[in-house]
Amino acid sequence: MSKLRLLFVKEAQASYISHLDLMRTFQRCFPRTELEIKHTQGYHPHPIISIVLPLPVGPSSECELLDFEVTQDSDGSGIAEKLNTGMPTGIRVQDCYEAKRPIRELDSLQADVTLEYDAGVPEGAAEQLRELLARDTLVIQKRTKRKELADVDIAPMIRKADVTADEHNVFIDLTVQAQNPGLNPQLIEKAIVAYLPALTPDFVRVRRRRILDANGQDFR
Repeated sequence: MSKLRLLFVKEAQASYISHLDLMRTFQRCFPRTELEIKHTQGYHPHPIISIVLPLPVGPSSECELLDFEVTQDSDGSGIAEKLNTGMPTGIRVQDCYEAKRPIRELDSLQADVTLEYDAGVPEGAAEQLRELLARDTLVIQKRTKRKELADVDIAPMIRKADVTADEHNVFIDLTVQAQNPGLNPQLIEKAIVAYLPALTPDFVRVRRRRILDANGQDFR
């Protein structure tokens, strides 16, 4: 029996595939690997598959991770190529290997957040956003698992925020805490709306670039 981990890209139209549909996509493709996925026991067994830090609908990613268990001994060789023969456009498995590191060692993630302004970036926007993201306190309203609104201070979860701009876009190179608790980079827009409403963008793009351990190295 082996526990394996996939590293995959999710982008373009696939960014709008929900978490549940993404799980189903992988479940349909796993028979191509000729591996037997381990299932839970009981009356309604289901495959033991989990996506680490699953993305919400909309953002893209270069570094998604999926863990699964198989009944055979395997080091993952050749699995990525077999899975890619059945994947939809926008999902590409880059690697498959033994999952030796526990998820608790995952510390932070890096993402590119792009704020788009159709009429051009407002004057002084980059500097105002730098100051906003450097605040000691940055309270926004976030919906809890019980679907209730609660005040959350996201400032302690922002590790780094480098802000640059061109004529129509503001680019934020963002590093945030990944778990316990983690910060969804999309919530930066909520902070802008709450504190700098004049800088509310017309559209926001988020792309996850790296998942890191506590030493700032890629978590794999």
